[in-house]
Amino acid sequence: MSYKVKLQSFEGPFDLLVYLIENAEMSIYDIQISEITSQYLDYIRSMQEMDVYVASEFMVLASALIEIKSKMILPRNVDPGAENVVEEDPRSELVARLLEYKKYKEAASVLQEREERCAHIYAKPQEDISAYLEKPDEYLQLDLHRFASAFHLFLQKKQKLDSVRRHYTRVERERARMEERITWIADKVRRNLGQQFRFREFIQDKKDRYDIVVTFMSVLEMAKSRIVQVQQSITYGEIEICAGENVNGKVNLQQPSGSQDGEAGRKQEELTDGQ
Repeated sequence: MSYKVKLQSFEGPFDLLVYLIENAEMSIYDIQISEITSQYLDYIRSMQEMDVYVASEFMVLASALIEIKSKMILPRNVDPGAENVVEEDPRSELVARLLEYKKYKEAASVLQEREERCAHIYAKPQEDISAYLEKPDEYLQLDLHRFASAFHLFLQKKQKLDSVRRHYTRVERERARMEERITWIADKVRRNLGQQFRFREFIQDKKDRYDIVVTFMSVLEMAKSRIVQVQQSITYGEIEICAGENVNGKVNLQQPSGSQDGEAGRKQEELTDGQ
């Protein structure tokens, strides 16, 4: 089992060597072995002084750098008669290994970036759509004459509808508002203090269920503000209304602006749907 040694910000000896070369702004094809070797050895000595374990691979590369350095300072024997002979550079093997290391390091960085990006992508599982494939699209088999007749009928209906819209206007009856109904009930109760009213007295002339619901909601709001007192002796019995302790107060209707009917409108819709 092998262990990956990471010292400070460097992972392995080549990581440190690449850092030193790039920090010194050297070309990787023209490494100043003497300067780089000195910096590399200084770094290893500083780690040893801090009592940090130095992996053997760091020491192997250090010895390789020293070997290359020694070859660089040795005098070179050149044969005068060999004009086309090119002497091998002692650094060539190290350069090849460094280029290979940088290539894999860059590839690892790209893969790590893709992993981080894909970690935020969630795939949607495949769904069964066979229910939509069992019945293929149905096409109407119409000849040109029948199609033209159907289109002509459509145009006639559309013209009639446009004509009705131009000559007739739908008139809707103005619906009562809770504010108005509360004011009307409060005035009636204040004019007859001490008198007890029945709920049906307030809806005798009401025209539909909407008006009844608005009246009922108005009474509830007034009871909530203690303008009136409401009593019902038995279930489904007569609702009796009289002046409350805050009969001269005002009702604060907490409704959104622009809403005229509020809860009463919703109650009316429920009653209408139930018919």
